[in-house]
Amino acid sequence: MNNNPVKNIVIAGGGTAGWMTAASLSKLLGNAINVTLVESDHIATVGVGEATIPTLHLLHDLLGINEAEFMAATNATFKLGISFENWRDVDKDYIHSFGYLGRDCWACGFQHFWLKGLQKGWVSEIGDYCSEHLACRQGRFAVMPNQDRNHAYHLDAGLYAKFLQSLAYQHGCQRVEGKINKVNLCPEGGHITSLDLDNSKRIEGDLFIDCTGFKGLLIEEALHTGYDDWSHMLPCDSAIAVQTKTVGEPVAYTRSIARESGWQWRIPLQNRTGNGLVFCSKYMTDEEAIQTLLDNIEGEPINEPRVIKYKTGTRRKHWNKNCIAIGLSAGFIEPLESTGIHLFQRGIVRLLQMFPHTGINDSDIQEFNKQTEEEMLNIRDFIVLHYHLTERRDSDFWRYCATMEIPDSLTHRMALFKASGRIFKKAEELFGETSWVQVMLGQGLIPEQYHPIVDKMSDDELRAFLEKIKSHVAKKVASWPKHTDFINHYCPANDKDTREQQKMQA
Repeated sequence: MNNNPVKNIVIAGGGTAGWMTAASLSKLLGNAINVTLVESDHIATVGVGEATIPTLHLLHDLLGINEAEFMAATNATFKLGISFENWRDVDKDYIHSFGYLGRDCWACGFQHFWLKGLQKGWVSEIGDYCSEHLACRQGRFAVMPNQDRNHAYHLDAGLYAKFLQSLAYQHGCQRVEGKINKVNLCPEGGHITSLDLDNSKRIEGDLFIDCTGFKGLLIEEALHTGYDDWSHMLPCDSAIAVQTKTVGEPVAYTRSIARESGWQWRIPLQNRTGNGLVFCSKYMTDEEAIQTLLDNIEGEPINEPRVIKYKTGTRRKHWNKNCIAIGLSAGFIEPLESTGIHLFQRGIVRLLQMFPHTGINDSDIQEFNKQTEEEMLNIRDFIVLHYHLTERRDSDFWRYCATMEIPDSLTHRMALFKASGRIFKKAEELFGETSWVQVMLGQGLIPEQYHPIVDKMSDDELRAFLEKIKSHVAKKVASWPKHTDFINHYCPANDKDTREQQKMQA
């Protein structure tokens, strides 16, 4: 398509997506390219996504980021999972934890052994067979030598962007201040040639990365790429965000509390708590949502509630001509399982793997878009599962979710699990068997049978097998310190006020 070498990279927009991209390209591609980030001080970023998943370790390893330094700089706490409260039904809660459940065998997952134990009355809740799950409930955490890194973070997204910005500067990234007034296209091929800023500057480039958020200034407004709307199966289209002073010690999990027409998040940082309400505007007004959120927060608000509007879905092409969408410009599924920053990262890593050093060609574009679409669809199905597989019928919103049309791919997964207890993960799929099992069981879908290989064990052998796993998990978690104690020792926040607050809590 274009045999000209790609040397000059222009990133439109800052925030987490922009500076994550800038830091990655600057450090990992080095002198082979020039990276320029265009950002306006007068355009606010969304900046409410403060929870991550364990895949962030991959990018941090590539960038050589020290975990304790990063956490201290971003007021971060550890995250071992998500507590889903009132999702199956009012007052019915469960945890989707990171890590792995029990022990699998070559033929089936651990849930099959647990299911027979359940029928026999030998087992407790399935989370007792997972270290991360039990640690969530007991408020314990540790980073141990040779330990699987099945943890993520709660972090301040604004401070994280600044942390990445510093890293990008160290490796030669240039920042240009200004608001983009015009995107200039080549008359012949229609690709982007330059950006005109409100200060009369013109920024030329070979490859443009759109990190302009929901607006999609390059990928959509200039290139008219198109958008697949998923709001018929992910009906929430609005969010209210507010920060509060810390009350009590931070838990090692995100709280997701289902409300009448959506759900509330509660994310503990070292210095404050992030709160929000995701809701559907068809069933709740902005004013009702703000009041609902303020009625259900803990601690004094430290800023005014902010309303954010969005449309769930995905861009029809994430790479179009010489423009790649990274971040919210690429699409938005919603923050229920904290996949936002993960998708930023996956787009960046995919670009690094397929970087068009010698020129942009259609085969690279097609493969990039194919992989991205598959990943988005798999994550979409997992999120839709939470809404659709529910026993709630107490409001119009939940009645709609329970009866709405869902993708055939999700219908198949649910039917397969109900009939046989089986989950099959695709090779590049984000959420594995443990995640699907925890959410389906948590939402009330109990398989009708277990794999017959379980019956190869005698009853005594199976009972001993289950008890040994549970005992090992309990002993392991009991050896970990309290979550707050570990943070105060390992990665106390850099700012003085937070350190003083931690001393008072101790």
